[in-house]
Amino acid sequence: MGIFDSVVNKFKNGLRRTHQLTLAPMQELFGLKTLDEDQLSELEDMLLQADLGVNATERLLKRLKDEMGQSKEIDPKALLREELLKIISNSQARPFEPDKTQVILVVGVNGVGKTTTLGKLAAYLHAKGQGVLVVAGDTFRAAAIDQLQLWADKAGVPIIRNQMGADPAAIAFDGATSAKAKGIPWVLIDTAGRLHNKENLMRELGKIKRSLQKVIPEAPHRVLLVLDAVTGQNGLQQALAFKETAGVTDIVLTKLDGSAKGGVVVPIILNLKLPIAFVGVGEQADDLIPFDPEAFVDGILSA
Repeated sequence: MGIFDSVVNKFKNGLRRTHQLTLAPMQELFGLKTLDEDQLSELEDMLLQADLGVNATERLLKRLKDEMGQSKEIDPKALLREELLKIISNSQARPFEPDKTQVILVVGVNGVGKTTTLGKLAAYLHAKGQGVLVVAGDTFRAAAIDQLQLWADKAGVPIIRNQMGADPAAIAFDGATSAKAKGIPWVLIDTAGRLHNKENLMRELGKIKRSLQKVIPEAPHRVLLVLDAVTGQNGLQQALAFKETAGVTDIVLTKLDGSAKGGVVVPIILNLKLPIAFVGVGEQADDLIPFDPEAFVDGILSA
């Protein structure tokens, strides 16, 4: 099995719940050569239930109607696949290639799997032979520090940590200083879970950034926002606020395998113009996988 086939299978498995609960009936419509108004309405309901969002759903239906207006016969599945790929291929994440020391801040609200995601990302980069240092910057929760320590041990990467209540900006400074001195290409910094409307916690992110820039002026090189796929459309406003206040550069979508709302990938890219760097499709370390547009669309349409 090739690498792409493996990724497709992971997406299919991760999107199985979305497909089974909301999209499986589409297969019957895919066998038709044209769709009447009732069938288009049925398809619209399915797409909205999968959380593709109003804008994307309207765009997909318009494409189908336009094609039906020009031809007596259409291939609904092929047209949907083509249009979905156009939407989600417009915003691609930069590849994670090692260079000089690069700092990644990981942000998000509590409960989305933020610390676990950072640990999985550390394991992913380390497995590719790239040096990684993780920094336990969520000092509001002792459990987060201990959890990240376990992930660091599991991945075989070093960790910078302090006691609960320590200054996150100071710990971030120490991490960046250590990584730069040792030539470690990746610094992954966990941050406290924060609500997007809590100004004091958002201000703290600014303090962390200023601290990092004393060591590496370009830092942070990326700000990854971890979103829970289960929240569906509710995560969009959260993401918009984080983008404006925290300078988010990429999205990591977790718990895709536990949600019937896997289609939320589409409005995130269409409405927020933010790339999805990784998706989480399971509990294992290797279940954090780089987002692949074709694998995602194939997982949605033929899971």
